[in-house]
Amino acid sequence: MDFQFIVRVSPMFVKGAWLTVSLAFWGLVLSLTIGLFCALVRYWRWPVISRLAGVYIELARNTPLMIQLFFLYYGLPRLGVLLEGRTCAIVGLAFLGGGYMAEAIRGGLTAVSRGQIEAGLSIGFKRFDLLRYVILPQALAVSLPAITATCIFLIKETSVFSIVALPDLMYVAKDLLKEGHSTESNLLLVLSYLVIILPVSLVFGYLERRVRFAGFGD
Repeated sequence: MDFQFIVRVSPMFVKGAWLTVSLAFWGLVLSLTIGLFCALVRYWRWPVISRLAGVYIELARNTPLMIQLFFLYYGLPRLGVLLEGRTCAIVGLAFLGGGYMAEAIRGGLTAVSRGQIEAGLSIGFKRFDLLRYVILPQALAVSLPAITATCIFLIKETSVFSIVALPDLMYVAKDLLKEGHSTESNLLLVLSYLVIILPVSLVFGYLERRVRFAGFGD
């Protein structure tokens, strides 16, 4: 184990990790937004839009992120649309994640009993108020484990961002492998992803326990 090499290249992994975290953050935010919208559209069964959301979900969940990135980065320029690597990464991750988030949230929405919805309507709740105060809190609590798994899955999927020429963690590791320090490079790569993903897992685990303690997940 070459510790001098590890000390020398650690700043490169820190920089790559920061890029990975920033791209993953925006991708997750957009994924949750898209997923929530699609889940609500399908839950309320809005004509046409619900069908379009269903087509999008199937397309997003059944195509690899790498193929989506290839299309965004190499395919769209042929159509006259140029996107920089960071934009392609965020859009691709949001497109993929939105489909998974939509199904996770929709599962929570369908878990809310019809009796509670009817009770809310009987006391004069409008649709938006019913959604805000009755349906969504319970739905998100039920779907939290699935959302957690999806977030971790999407963070790990950022490992393919290097194909759009972004100096993320995987790009740094591949570049350093040329120097012949495969063990050290792979170790730093594993540790970097562990440092990123473990806090996310712990935070969501804490939220799940709080939700169960509050009785929302029952």
